[in-house]
Amino acid sequence: QVQLVESGGGLVQAGGSLRLSCAVSGRTYGTYAMGWFRQAPGKEREFAAAIRWVGSTPVYADSVKGRFTISKDNAKNTVYLQMDSLKPEDTAVYYCAAGPIISAASNRYTYWGQGTQVTVSS
Repeated sequence: QVQLVESGGGLVQAGGSLRLSCAVSGRTYGTYAMGWFRQAPGKEREFAAAIRWVGSTPVYADSVKGRFTISKDNAKNTVYLQMDSLKPEDTAVYYCAAGPIISAASNRYTYWGQGTQVTVSS
């Protein structure tokens, strides 16, 4: 079994920054790609960014491109999401996910964390 634990969420003013972390533990077979998704109240879960543990260029949703940066620390089995220039519309629960391939589709990911709340005030 694979466990994903997110941390780093919180309350920040518009224009501020937060860094989310996702620590991966357990049997990591099949977790070649890591993604960050978010879900705002009353809305569907949407893709934010994804990266592979080995190689490849990260992919981003247009809504976060240029403001968010996904990165990884293979030695720590941890993926990060650096969020800069935050906007009120970035307010959501942020989830990390692990799966066999890099994708913007949530159904391509097998394992999910419990989520961390990010609130951006105007």
